[in-house]
Amino acid sequence: MHIVYVSDAKAGHRSQALGLYQAMHKQHPHTSFQEIQLENLALLSIFKGLISHQVSDITQQPDFIFGVGSHTHLRVWLLGKIYPQAKTIILMKPSLPIHCFDYAVIPEHDGVAASDRVIVTQGALNPIENEHRHQTNRILIALGGDSKRHQWNEEKVLVSVQKIVKNNTNSEIILTSSRRTPTGFINVLKRQSFAKDLQICPVEQTPQGWIFEQMQLAETVYVTEDSVSMIFEALTAGCSVGVIVMDRLKSDRITQLIDQLPFEQSKETIRLLQLTTPLHEAKRVASQLLDSSSF
Repeated sequence: MHIVYVSDAKAGHRSQALGLYQAMHKQHPHTSFQEIQLENLALLSIFKGLISHQVSDITQQPDFIFGVGSHTHLRVWLLGKIYPQAKTIILMKPSLPIHCFDYAVIPEHDGVAASDRVIVTQGALNPIENEHRHQTNRILIALGGDSKRHQWNEEKVLVSVQKIVKNNTNSEIILTSSRRTPTGFINVLKRQSFAKDLQICPVEQTPQGWIFEQMQLAETVYVTEDSVSMIFEALTAGCSVGVIVMDRLKSDRITQLIDQLPFEQSKETIRLLQLTTPLHEAKRVASQLLDSSSF
């Protein structure tokens, strides 16, 4: 079985595609994966492929064609015409009509109902699974930053981090930032009296894959609520998850999704999630796709 992934080179999108591929590979070990960048799939070569029934950069006949990111959708649709035996999969709400593709894998917060072509998921897919390596009393704090729906409030974030430290005096606490964390915040944090009880690892000092490894080791992960994908990654890793409340600029489907999560407390600055069923969304989607294709 061969999978072709049309890539826009965005890390978050690639994470979704890899998550689904890895889940499919685990269930069907003889699975190969080819990532092709958008710039290597010129529309002229694709139009030529409609006549020749092949594209030179695709090394073997695909069984699945993945696309994530709106710029990939047209190419995935056209590749499906060149390779009609392949299932075309868009891992988001498509910019083209859904019937242009065999399946669209869409997070439930996008408000699209499940159907014979739509697979609805809790959060976006990711390559994480629970490796059962969590260490007792090990805590990870993952900070986001400003977004189109959240505003960073330095004082409130400091109070929340201090509260976590104060309530977990016997724990090892690792804190990391993100690309969106305001410049200078880590220096402000380091000047706080409680900072001596933290291992501070700024994102620019961590290697690729570091955050996923920390989720495998942490018993509990605290995430600022602007980082929705990280909330679901921590849940998928099998961690207990706390959400650090952020100031909101507006209400939309994403903030409504946060509010609909099963929290133990609804009005605290740090809201603990109470999830009774483990998340295995990539595994579930992979099973459905493979069953539909008789693999």
